[in-house]
Amino acid sequence: AGNGGLGGLGAVPGANGAAGVAVLSGGHGGNGGAGRSATSAGDNGGNGGNGGHGGAVGDGGNGGVGGNGGAGSDGGSGGNGNFELTNGGAGTAGSDGGNAGNGGNGGQGGSVSGDGGAGGRGGVGGFGGNGGNGGNGAARHALEIGSGAGGNGASGGAGGNGGNGGLGGTAAAGNTG
Repeated sequence: AGNGGLGGLGAVPGANGAAGVAVLSGGHGGNGGAGRSATSAGDNGGNGGNGGHGGAVGDGGNGGVGGNGGAGSDGGSGGNGNFELTNGGAGTAGSDGGNAGNGGNGGQGGSVSGDGGAGGRGGVGGFGGNGGNGGNGAARHALEIGSGAGGNGASGGAGGNGGNGGLGGTAAAGNTG
């Protein structure tokens, strides 16, 4: 499947990257497009696009990366696996900024034994800004034990708070920044 395109240049925030295209059969979901970074000081970057869901026997795509800006943007979420043994895509990291972006969530694993995707880490906060929260890891299908690890929270800037770790898909949770 095709990958999502880069986000456009918004007047204030950059536009979100397009989500990857979910194929109809036999292939992997496309990766989400990256959010474009801000071009003016104080503007926010665009969020990353979400990964496409897998086709009949494909894994989910990974989320796109958030763009940098005055405030950090969020990473995209991973796409879902869609068949036995297929894996969910990983969430991507939030970008750094004043108040940093959050990591994307992992995609759901496919039926039977597909692994859930891991959550992305939070971005690092700027001076006085808060660190981003880690994304949540996805569980496997209900028939199996979950697998995706939660993303790690990031450290805040001077005077800012650290981000919280994401929840694991019944696996290891992320660490708090």
